[in-house]
Parts: sequence; C-alpha cells; structure tokens
Amino acid sequence: MAQATFSVRMDENLKKQFDVLCSDFGMTASTAINVFARAVVRERKIPFEIVSPEPEFNRVKVMQAFMTLRDSAKDKGLQDMTLDDINEEIRLARYREDNK
Repeated sequence: MAQATFSVRMDENLKKQFDVLCSDFGMTASTAINVFARAVVRERKIPFEIVSPEPEFNRVKVMQAFMTLRDSAKDKGLQDMTLDDINEEIRLARYREDNK
C-alpha cells in the first residue's frame, strides 16, 4: 500500500503531551493518528462526541431579558425616555462609579 504524508499543526505543548501519552500506549503519534483515521472511515463518523458548550446567550434568553427590562422600565415610568435621556443616565451612573 502506498504511503502518504499528512501534516498537522498543533500547539507545541499539546504535541508533547500527545507524544508522551501515545508512548505510554506503546505507539507513536503517527500510529495513533492512523488508528483514529481508520476508526473514522470504518464508522463513517467521528468516534467520539464533539459538543459545543451552550452559548451564554441565545435568542430566547436575550428576548426574555429584554422583555423583563422593558416591563421594569414601564413599571417605573421610564418607557418614554429619549436616547439623550438614556445617555445622560449612563453618564451619571459612570460618574457615580468613578467617584466612589
């Protein structure tokens, strides 16, 4: 079977850790990558679950927060503030924090 070269870039520290672990398993990093590739081809999937952590904010949570703030502003009679009014409130809040 003809051989091909496969080059991968990774963090140097990660590579060192991977090399040590592969050695503990009695194989080279190249062998481990080949084992992984064979499993992917055989199973026709990544042989472990890859998940993304839930984002801190999603559309539903952001809309819920917005509606809560909107209701709070209405309860406090602030729903009719102009952009200038809002910017002045922000400026005052920053001024108070800077002078603590």
